[in-house]
Amino acid sequence: MTMPPAAAATPTHIAVLDDEPDITTLLATYLRAQGFRVTPLHSGAALMALMAGGDAPQLVLLDLGLPGEDGFAIARQLREHWHCGLVIVTGRGDPIDKVVGLEVGADDYVTKPFDLRELLARIKAVLRRLGPPPAAAAPLAMAAPVAAPAAEARERFRFLDWTLDAAARRLDHARQGEIALTGGEFELLAVFVRHPGRVLSRDFLLEQTRGREAGPFDRTIDVQVGRLRRKLEASAPQQGGELIIKSVRGAGYMLVPAVERP
Repeated sequence: MTMPPAAAATPTHIAVLDDEPDITTLLATYLRAQGFRVTPLHSGAALMALMAGGDAPQLVLLDLGLPGEDGFAIARQLREHWHCGLVIVTGRGDPIDKVVGLEVGADDYVTKPFDLRELLARIKAVLRRLGPPPAAAAPLAMAAPVAAPAAEARERFRFLDWTLDAAARRLDHARQGEIALTGGEFELLAVFVRHPGRVLSRDFLLEQTRGREAGPFDRTIDVQVGRLRRKLEASAPQQGGELIIKSVRGAGYMLVPAVERP
């Protein structure tokens, strides 16, 4: 039987928000040459309109230094209302700004001036952690039978009242429902549930979540753990995030509760 031709892959959509036209033009030209679809933007209002429409990007490159706008507030809005990759690309190199950027939900933080190849590597790393868009797999079910997924793709982990589904890349609480996680937070929690009751060093967590794309600043794994703790505590405050992910002074972190694989 003749199979219909496979549909061309849809290019990943990236929004570039920067008030400097030279920067948006440079990034748009470079990323389009790498196969991405790029929408240059120059204001937070334009980004919010794009996100609310029917063509939201999979990843946003966000400059913090927008005239008359709070870049951190824009980042916070993205995290509260949309599931997308977020890389802050800014001239603010102060360590406090970097920490705040990660705390409000950025997946990575790149300072200007930047190397285009390094930025591309970081973009690809964030997209890998996010996984394919949910709609991308839908046509396959109608086109032809699909082989059984690999064992690791069917992984589910239960601890206390939470269930982490590796295939769906989602965390659910028995009473609160789905808990929104960034790509980095999901990867971090996935490492913990695969190694429950073991003290995991910061270097190990960094290698498992960032791999070769890790840079010197990625040592702020503490910020990411803190962000994950707060989300767990917010979904079940009576259990307390600190009791779930324990800090082991001078050694790293440990997932305390037992983990089941149903």
